[in-house]
Amino acid sequence: MLQTADSGQPSLTARPVHESEFASHDGTRLFYRTWPSVSAAPKGVIILLHRGHEHSGRVAHIAAELGLDDFAFYAWDARGHGRSPGERGYSPSFAASVRDLDCFVRHVSETSGAAIENIAVIAQSVGAVLAATWVHDYAPPIRALVLASPAFSVKLYVPFAKEGIALWEKLKGTFFVNSYVKAKFLTHDPERIASFESDPLITRPIASNILVQLYEAADRVVGDARAITVPTQLLISGSDWVVRHAPQHRFYENLGSRTKERHVLAGFYHDTLGEKDRAIALAEIRRFIEARFDEPRGAVDLCTAHVQGYTKDEADRLSSPLEATSPRGLYWALSRLNIKLGALVSEGIKTGIRTGFDSGSALDYVYENNPRGLGPVGRLIDKVFLDAIGWRGIRQRKLHLEELIDRALQRLKTAGRSTHMLDIAAGHGRYVLDAIQKTTVHPDSVRLQDYSPINVEAGRKSITERGLNDFASFHQQDAFDGDGLAVTTPSPDLAIVSGLYELFSDNGMIAASLDGLARAMQPGSLLIYTNQPWHPQLEMIARALTSHRGGQAWVMRRRTQEEMDQLVASAGFRKIEQRIDQWGIFTVSLAERV
Repeated sequence: MLQTADSGQPSLTARPVHESEFASHDGTRLFYRTWPSVSAAPKGVIILLHRGHEHSGRVAHIAAELGLDDFAFYAWDARGHGRSPGERGYSPSFAASVRDLDCFVRHVSETSGAAIENIAVIAQSVGAVLAATWVHDYAPPIRALVLASPAFSVKLYVPFAKEGIALWEKLKGTFFVNSYVKAKFLTHDPERIASFESDPLITRPIASNILVQLYEAADRVVGDARAITVPTQLLISGSDWVVRHAPQHRFYENLGSRTKERHVLAGFYHDTLGEKDRAIALAEIRRFIEARFDEPRGAVDLCTAHVQGYTKDEADRLSSPLEATSPRGLYWALSRLNIKLGALVSEGIKTGIRTGFDSGSALDYVYENNPRGLGPVGRLIDKVFLDAIGWRGIRQRKLHLEELIDRALQRLKTAGRSTHMLDIAAGHGRYVLDAIQKTTVHPDSVRLQDYSPINVEAGRKSITERGLNDFASFHQQDAFDGDGLAVTTPSPDLAIVSGLYELFSDNGMIAASLDGLARAMQPGSLLIYTNQPWHPQLEMIARALTSHRGGQAWVMRRRTQEEMDQLVASAGFRKIEQRIDQWGIFTVSLAERV
């Protein structure tokens, strides 16, 4: 319970706390604390994320001081922090830590019985960047998000420190940077200062890969915050010595949330929720969360985002011609010329120009990842082409597809179901055929389809070369023919749509395709689908590369993950889990027919 003493600080009755662990995506068991709801009829769950260098014990006071007796509280020790395992301050990648968070929230939902829609997240500093990235990339339908002094841009003070760290890591590999911040610059609260200085679980170092990727993720999420529609409250410490204010304000300005608040707390240092006058901040949080749970969760309908929405505006700008004599017009004309010259010696670029850079033939070449060309120079140019970040993302998407195909087949087998597979736009079929040759579950049948005769012929040849003709076949069919998909025989237990919907802007086409699949599939059957919520080279692709559709410019309209998930849900599927590459470009999701 929460009472107010004469000093203005809360006088607390401590809640009981339970300690436990959960298994994250790689089997690592991470530590967390739980404070059960005091109420007999809990409203929901609040998840607390600590600052960088800290642990769940440093946010334990919030569970009591907020006074939200109708809520259970959960707080973890992030990988490499507190009582969780791992080298101090290290994670394999920032994306791996974001996936840790996704696993944690799903674990909390499953063990508490609280739906994701009845979960709110309160996060500070680096934890706030983790939370914002998770909401952006995974599109969880949580009830509310509170971000306190998110570390979108850390003040390193040394000129060009960020660039130097990135360069040194690239040259020498991962190393560790120790925090310079003293406790007296984090808070005015003497008790918090003393406890910080004496806490043996405080982690001073941070791995260079995490620091570099923290900046990269922050830049992406701040710039694309329109994708976030979760009700969001932003608390900015007015006298923050640790992080810059400007990116926090830009994040707020870009936020796509209909319900959003920004509070600048004058005189507050970086430890916003551990400040001497934190009662001011906690009162705002309490009011915001109570208001969100007192009203129905109102999701933003994104199914018509292809008609009106910020990604539609973006695609329209990319498809608008440039003045030929303008600096940008000349730049992209020169880029197109360089690509044509590169095609004279690079096999990959030549394939892209001949069939379209988004064609099944081009993607099969990217999957193969074997530089070929005319002499050493041609092979070098081809290697540079194959090392483009978009193609690296494509290859990571293939690995995620293989992983989720295996998980889906295992899930079907465990449930005692048949395992008939269907891929409605398989290209040459490489990723599916590789996946079924790696999995321990032999599918009952594999039906691959594609609209292109070139892809069908190449796919049939691959099936024969692999000796899979006894259960695998390749057919020519339109993936957007819903009625044709609906009569697929046998009824697919696992349907796959990879790299297709990203190429077409019109959500009506995607809805028709998904509806046909839904009619063909029985409850409990599974769908794997991909999406491209972000790409760092959209303008280069639109201005310099051509598509498989008659050599037209390859202009892509991005779909936010929430938009794609809504289209899938509207067709009658429930998303179970998701993968995303470390750059935030491609996602692969697994859903169940309900």
